[in-house]
Order: sequence, then structure tokens, then C-alpha cells
Amino acid sequence: GLLEMAGLPYVGAGVLASSVGMDKVAMKMMFAQAGLPQVEFRYFTRFDWKHRRDACIAEAESLRYPCFVKPANLGSSVGISKARDRDELAAAVETALRYDRKAIVEAFVDAREIEVSVLGNDEPRASVPGEILSSNEFYDYKAKYVDGKSVMDIPAAIPAETAEAVRAMALRAFRAIDGSGLCRADFFLRRSDGAILINEVNTMPGFTPFSMYPLLWKESGVSYRELLDTLILLAIERFEEK
Repeated sequence: GLLEMAGLPYVGAGVLASSVGMDKVAMKMMFAQAGLPQVEFRYFTRFDWKHRRDACIAEAESLRYPCFVKPANLGSSVGISKARDRDELAAAVETALRYDRKAIVEAFVDAREIEVSVLGNDEPRASVPGEILSSNEFYDYKAKYVDGKSVMDIPAAIPAETAEAVRAMALRAFRAIDGSGLCRADFFLRRSDGAILINEVNTMPGFTPFSMYPLLWKESGVSYRELLDTLILLAIERFEEK
């Protein structure tokens, strides 16, 4: 926002896409509008929870246990809990609402985690898909950053037509949020039937040489240096268009 007001070019998502990237409810609404398949979810605010808790619980329980409860507005998997019954659900919602005024409840899906990197403005490109092989029960803050046990498998060991479908869906998601520059799109590949469900897009993905975003491009034939050059050119292109 400050860079927009200052009239300076910058790498990455604009104000709208950045905001959507920070609010999982808005993101899910945009995915739904674009017809992207996703995990079933419910959401409510602190006010809802305080004044009509029974209704909130009933809505959440319509997803069945176990389910996941998340603050709408936080990255890095902080404040996420798995709920296996009503007591755990209530505690999980209390935890999530400490971090944000909105909580999301998502149905549990037994799935593989597939990620795709997107690069571009009006004509975005998608990388090969990669798979997160997580050590923990679910992909939490610890598994992601701390214990180093999470393994990235690039390219993901999935059928060619699945890989193509995931890449196409990543581009649809990028356009749905009005993305620019870069994003990482994260998907669930449901084990029961092979269905692809979008989980979220990250408009500010990790960008060290060992992060998923640049590694996916490396395996797609784009070096780290090339990636940086491209992102700078995309930023200038978008700035000049304005």
C-alpha cells in the first residue's frame, strides 16, 4: 500500500491480492466464485462465537470430526488446532480467536500435499508440482520450519494428467485473486479418489534458495538468478502499465 502511494514499482502481489492472501475467508470466497474445488469449510467471528456459540458449534459439527480450526488471518500455521470432539472444538476456536477476529473450521481430508509455483502478470506460468512429505500428524509450524523432517519431493510423483490439472488450477487460482509477480498455490490430492482441492495461495512464499517456490522453478529449468531477474522485470512491467 505504501509503495503504491509512493508511486514505486515493487515485486509481487498488489494490494487486493495481498489482502486476499492474508484473509483465508476472502480467499475461499474468491476460489468458490472461480469454481475451484476446495475443502468444505465454515467460518464465524468473535462476535458470533460470543453471542451464538451453539449455532457456531452446530455449523462446525456439520463438517464432522476430526476437523481443523484456524485463525483466518495468520500464516505459518500458528494458532491451528485439530479437533476430534466438541470439547476440543471449543478449545480450538478459543485459540484461533486469540489470533484473529475470524475463525475458520475446515473438514479433514486424507490427502497428499501438492504445491505449484506461479510466475508472471497477465500471462502467468506454472512450475512443475512438488509434494510435501511431512513428518508430523499434520503440517504444523514445527514440521514446516523447525524440525527439518519435512521433505520436498520435486517433481511430485503423480500421474502426468494430474500434474497438468494441478498446474492449470494454480493459474486459475492466481487469476482468481488478481495475482501478480509470484505466488505458490497449495493443493490437496485426496487419497480416496484422486480429487484435486485447492487449499490456499501464498502471495509471499518463502524465497531462500532452499524454499519450495524457487526449488520448484529450479526443477522447471529456471535458476534462482533468472527468477530474480524475471520478478524485477515483471514489477517494472506492471508499474509502467499503471
